[in-house]
Amino acid sequence: MKIDNELETLRKENQLLKELITQWPTAFTYVNPELELAVCKEKADLPPSIQKMTSAQLTAHTNQRLCLSSSAIDSFHHTEAFLSDIFDLVAHHVVFIDEAGIVTLCNLQAAKDHGVNRDEIIGRHLRELVCIPDDQLLTLETARTGIEFIDREVLDKNYGILNTKILWNSDGSIKRVIGTFYFLNAIKEAEKQAIAGRIAAGIAHEIRNPLTTVRGFLQVLQASADPETKSLFQTILIPEIDRANKIISDFLSIAKPAEIRSEHFEVKEFLLNHLGRILESESLLYSIEFQVKIDPTAEGIYILGNKDELLQVFLNLFQNSFQAKNTDPLRIHISCTRQENRLQISFSDNGKGIIPSALHHIFDPFFSTKDSGTGLGLSVSKKIVENHKGTMTASSDENGTIFYLDFPVWEEQR
Repeated sequence: MKIDNELETLRKENQLLKELITQWPTAFTYVNPELELAVCKEKADLPPSIQKMTSAQLTAHTNQRLCLSSSAIDSFHHTEAFLSDIFDLVAHHVVFIDEAGIVTLCNLQAAKDHGVNRDEIIGRHLRELVCIPDDQLLTLETARTGIEFIDREVLDKNYGILNTKILWNSDGSIKRVIGTFYFLNAIKEAEKQAIAGRIAAGIAHEIRNPLTTVRGFLQVLQASADPETKSLFQTILIPEIDRANKIISDFLSIAKPAEIRSEHFEVKEFLLNHLGRILESESLLYSIEFQVKIDPTAEGIYILGNKDELLQVFLNLFQNSFQAKNTDPLRIHISCTRQENRLQISFSDNGKGIIPSALHHIFDPFFSTKDSGTGLGLSVSKKIVENHKGTMTASSDENGTIFYLDFPVWEEQR
């Protein structure tokens, strides 16, 4: 019985593969020298056949396992169009070139990482896609020499792992060279930033220690100083040291992962009673129109996190909105909705907005558009949100700015 089941499974697998090859839109020959057999599909609309290969035929196909027949030339473009939609789902680079180095297929990930329009790069030379001299392009080298690369590390400006595969014509010429590239620039950059962060964190610690010592001596000297000098200590010297310490603490909160004392709390209660009361009093003080709106889909949902840290995030956003107000009365709206298993909180204002060139850098440490800003408020806020397993993004135009905070949700307290 077991043997019969295995035979039936094998029969179904063979039938499936035969149907797949029958549906394939081009004619081809696939050779397996070890088995001394070849799968031949003479016409696009005919089923394949399996043929015994002679010694001469095997010698001719030593470096050519897969060959396109001459009848497939016209239909191969349809195959590439068919494959293009599939390769667009691949997270790595997939590029086809012909023997002259002209790009015939480029998936979306390759076009995105190289900053080009995918439709415009088709029909142009590979060098225009990667912006590297021809003698450094290994895919072109494969087209010139017929030598394929397997897991070849590329160390030029586009760092990663390259594989190339040749698709042969039946006459022995190259029809296509397929290049797949595991693009590692982002990972390399992240490693550099991690190293820089650890170095900077160590420097920050070394700076804070003498600052603490200096502050202690200033407090001792302040006690015996005359009134005028004492005022200098109280209004300038000690506050400036405290400000420097605050900047260092904010920076360290970005550079080092924080341990969060977490609890489950209801979002509606947090936004209306915990955060809302604080921001309402500030809004009354500065004549700001403040509103919190909870969508029915977000009621009864809990967040796992630290209330005080999330409160600091919204206070930072409130302060930024206040500093970005224009001549119109300032409006600040907070809304909360549920999107499947995620909770989205938006914080919007009608301020003067953020210029497009700066919008991509607002979460970078020490980046600020204000003369007196440290550039750490939004960096710290984003770090807090990420520590809560959330994400923080922003959009802005001349009508104002919106920050989006997404968190995982719980239906009830656990």
